[in-house]
Amino acid sequence: MRRMSSSPLDVVNATAVRVAHTASVGARSAASRVAVRLGWSPAAKPYWGYAARGRARVLGRVVMAPPGRDSAAMVGVPAWRRLLTLEVPDQPVHVTLDGRRQQTTTDRNGFVDTVVPADVHPGRHTVTLDVPGRGPVSGEVFVASPTATVAVVCDIDDTAWITGLTQPLRAAWRTFMNTSVGREPVPGMADLLQRVLAGTEHAPVVYLSNGPWNLARAVARFLAAHGFPPGALLMTDWGLSPDRWFRDGKAHKSSSLLRLAEDLPGVRFVLVGDDGEHDPDLYEAFARSRPDRVVCIALRQVRPDPELPPRGRVGDVPVLRGPDGHAILPMLDEVLRAASR
Repeated sequence: MRRMSSSPLDVVNATAVRVAHTASVGARSAASRVAVRLGWSPAAKPYWGYAARGRARVLGRVVMAPPGRDSAAMVGVPAWRRLLTLEVPDQPVHVTLDGRRQQTTTDRNGFVDTVVPADVHPGRHTVTLDVPGRGPVSGEVFVASPTATVAVVCDIDDTAWITGLTQPLRAAWRTFMNTSVGREPVPGMADLLQRVLAGTEHAPVVYLSNGPWNLARAVARFLAAHGFPPGALLMTDWGLSPDRWFRDGKAHKSSSLLRLAEDLPGVRFVLVGDDGEHDPDLYEAFARSRPDRVVCIALRQVRPDPELPPRGRVGDVPVLRGPDGHAILPMLDEVLRAASR
């Protein structure tokens, strides 16, 4: 088969991306050297992971921070300030869960994403990340019950909190200038998720977002403040990559869904999102490829369409639509009752 050649514009774009990425890496290295001279050192920022069947996925990041400052302790600041970080690649990190200590290394963007043994009872467990010269920092993993049969995967933007991605300027203001305190929840969505989990102890909950990891703690505080069930966070990196100007949000969510299906065997997913971006296509593709693993798809309509019925199907998988959680909840109740028979 003959390979298609790239156009001159593609070649120019690819070269520009590589040059920009190389420049950004150089700038980060130079800034890190200055930070070291000022007394800064690598510090861990743990995120929220999940565990099932004796294996825990531990997530975090290592960034440069001043002496004595908790790199994760930024409360009440605009989101744009959280994006100003110096990540530390190739940094050794010790991970400890239930007394078991394991060493890993951050990737080129300073991320920790590793799997450790987790022979612990279901529920919330403390995991610590430890880098040389700093004390251990505590995070959490949510250990699923082996008897759980249902799990929730929920988007954040325009699903849990209102962003308005269909109005770019307003969305940018909310994303970069607001704090978590200033964000508004989508009405009824917390109740919707709690309904899925009713009567099921320690069922997996995963918040899957294209938002940047820098906002993870702000997201977690918002979710807790507005009654959403606690769970793991899977977010993404907004930095340059060697071959792209911007992160591929669809690829991030698609690959995350496939991995969750592998990491959380024995459960069927309630997929919760909105129709403002790619959730309908991504959830539909997953439901078509793994119909046995999906209870239903629940989509908040960012711009309600009176001609689009509130109920639909992808094969045998129900699709529920409504302007908020209150509108979707009665339909979800019916689906859950039918699934339990």
